Amino acid sequence: MNAPKARSRKKTIDEIQRAIEELQAGRGKVSISAVAKMAGITPALIHNTYPDFAEKIRGLIGKATRTQRDAKRDELVHEREINRSLRRELAETRADLAKLASINQRLLNEVALLNGMATGKVVSILHAKGSDT
Repeated sequence: MNAPKARSRKKTIDEIQRAIEELQAGRGKVSISAVAKMAGITPALIHNTYPDFAEKIRGLIGKATRTQRDAKRDELVHEREINRSLRRELAETRADLAKLASINQRLLNEVALLNGMATGKVVSILHAKGSDT
C-alpha cells in the first residue's frame, strides 16, 4: 500500500488562497467544495485543519447570498410599484369605460328617437320654441 503523500502546510495554504481568489474573480461559484476541488484537497481538510479559511469562505458565500437577496428585494419593490401604478390605471380606465358606455347608450336612444321621428312613426310631444300650435 502506498502511504498518502505528505503535504506542505504552506503550499496547501497558498493553494487554498489561490483557489479562493480565482473563484472570486469569476471563475466559478465560491463554496468550500469548490475551493477544495480547485486546491486539490478535501472539503473536510478545510473544515478541520483550516477553520479560518472555512469561515472566510462562509463569509463570502453569505455576502453573495445577502447581495442576491437584497437585489431580489429591490426588484420586488420595483415590480410592486409598477403593479400599483397599473392597478390605478386599470381602475381609471374602467371608470372611463362605464362613463362612455352610459353616454353611448343615451346617444343610441336619441338616434332611435330621431330615426322614428324622421320616418313619422314617432311624434314628438314637445314643441319647439317659436312654433305655432
